[in-house]
Amino acid sequence: MKITPEHNKRIAEMTFAAVYPHYVTKVEKKGRTKEELHQVIEWLTGFSENDLQELMYEKATFKTFFERANLNSNAELIKGVICGYRIEEIDNVLTKQTRYLDKLIDELAKGRKMEKILRT
Repeated sequence: MKITPEHNKRIAEMTFAAVYPHYVTKVEKKGRTKEELHQVIEWLTGFSENDLQELMYEKATFKTFFERANLNSNAELIKGVICGYRIEEIDNVLTKQTRYLDKLIDELAKGRKMEKILRT
């Protein structure tokens, strides 16, 4: 699939608070926990659970979310297809970072071992 400027804009303007409940539902429906979800998010972004609560309270967009994040140096090891897009081929930095998060959550929901998800 081809990523358009409109697609990038939509992701940048989407709030983390609007998407977070879907992340929780996805992982819990597959038998994983909210704590594991937070562990994955913290590994990628450096955000603690309290940080996430603050970001949701202020309705931070994904643009703001990733501007404040301290992205893990191993994030570039996240590869593959998510939502029909090959992560390695995404040029827009913010869209790529958002898909990193989506991919990690997808791996968690699919039952992948935590050490593999966290690229250790």
